[in-house]
Amino acid sequence: MTLVADISPMTLPAPVAYSQRPRWIRPALCALLGATALLYLWDLSASGYANQFYAASVQAGTQSWKALLFGSLDPGNAITVDKPPAAIWAMGLSARLFGFGPWAMLVPQALMGVASVALLYGAVRRASGPIAGLLAGALLALTPAAALMFRYNNPDALLVLLLIATGYCTIRALDSLSGRWLALAGAAIGFAFLTNALEAFVVIPAIGLVVVIAAPGSRRTRIRNLLIGSATTVVSAGWFVALVAMWPADSRPYIGGSTDNSLLQLAFAPKLAGGPGISEISWLLAAALIGLTAMLWFTRSAPRTNRMRASLLFWGVWMLVSGLVFSHGAAMAPAVAAVTAISARELFRGRQFASSRATLALMLMATVGWDFVLLGRTPDWLPWLRWTMLLAALVVAAVLLSRDRLVGRGVVLLCGAGLLLGTCGIGAYTIHEIAMHPPAGSSGDNRALDALLVGTDNRWAAATVGAHTTDSLELSTGKAVMAIGGFSGRDNSPTLAQFRRYVADRQVHYFVRDGDFSSASGAAGQITRWVTTNFVPQQVGDMTVYDLAR
Repeated sequence: MTLVADISPMTLPAPVAYSQRPRWIRPALCALLGATALLYLWDLSASGYANQFYAASVQAGTQSWKALLFGSLDPGNAITVDKPPAAIWAMGLSARLFGFGPWAMLVPQALMGVASVALLYGAVRRASGPIAGLLAGALLALTPAAALMFRYNNPDALLVLLLIATGYCTIRALDSLSGRWLALAGAAIGFAFLTNALEAFVVIPAIGLVVVIAAPGSRRTRIRNLLIGSATTVVSAGWFVALVAMWPADSRPYIGGSTDNSLLQLAFAPKLAGGPGISEISWLLAAALIGLTAMLWFTRSAPRTNRMRASLLFWGVWMLVSGLVFSHGAAMAPAVAAVTAISARELFRGRQFASSRATLALMLMATVGWDFVLLGRTPDWLPWLRWTMLLAALVVAAVLLSRDRLVGRGVVLLCGAGLLLGTCGIGAYTIHEIAMHPPAGSSGDNRALDALLVGTDNRWAAATVGAHTTDSLELSTGKAVMAIGGFSGRDNSPTLAQFRRYVADRQVHYFVRDGDFSSASGAAGQITRWVTTNFVPQQVGDMTVYDLAR
């Protein structure tokens, strides 16, 4: 049977103004955003410098505008981090404004989380109403992968915010023949590319499919609008790619992670997906897949331009592509939250149908059942919760399956119980992760080595292979330290000839040997062998140090 005529918002007018909505919507939205801000900003400095690799780049950006522009790992501008620099821009500007430290670096990330919840609410509201929007925002805020991401300094926070902005603009584009909203969506994708390269393209299949299938206007109009969006993507990302390409290579840092000192090569080089994986987003994944499948079937006879189905299709394709191609929990979080919220809201609206109630019961039991398994991994954290949730979910599912009519207070109680059970597990685990997450801090405490570097006035106080020692030394001393070979020590920068010239010009004072790279191939191995052959070692704390000035 089809539920289109009863639960699809195709029969509803366009979203009404705030003044015509229930009075409780705006206070509820303000409460959601306030609670999200509290959750993400609470004890924000507890993680210390979080990812020290990116923290060192942020610190470098407070000391050198060129380092900030290119996302350099050090203020001496030897090499960049292994990602495009847009996320470093946001954190670096905050650190310049408030002074470098964990809080100043991380507060933009937390605020991006609040903005992401607000934008997701707006996008979902336009297709399925404010209740679904509030639910989607709450689910995103409580997702463990998202909560930790917005309290950390990886590029994923800005990436997710820009992807949600892309989704919002795409949903808005379904209401207009103009290409303006797709142009804005394209611009957001372009800046997302400057944040985390190819992961920005996870939404492109969803945009293309939804616009071709469900956007208003003729086929020519839809294709034209897609081309407009593609053009703004190229422009919003291409200006920086062109800037890097035209800037003289010897007066800017080497593009870390690339093989030819090229930003495009870095962006398109195959690499393993980073960040939290599928397991970190799986709390709601079963419910989202069940809801998506059911709702696409129930609305199979809807008109081509049905807004709710188009919205569901957009978030669903984003979710599937992200999971299959990138296996990246953080980038999936908004899509999973949106699909779950839209499906639950629309199925509840059609609760007079047995198929709708059965789907809701299945979504609830799949969610609580998997929560039961995941909460079992932290048995000391509220051990009674998982059993209570499971038993209560069985009762609610039984009521859904057995009652043909749900009216009055019964509807309110059932809705409240379902929402509580669906979010209780994920919320409890998120609070546990935030409360128990160990501080990162600075590793490798070597006060003698720190004192040695602080006393230098060279372009680089020291050089070392890879970034493991580089970032901790920079954070503890505030001095520039060259990461030979970039993050892993495998990049061909600097070459042996370049490094010898730096030493001859007294631009590098010390070489810190952290591990045996003398047999390594490439520039790092050549430089290590040259240093160990021509300079005298000294032991400083737990490190072997060579004074290149002698």
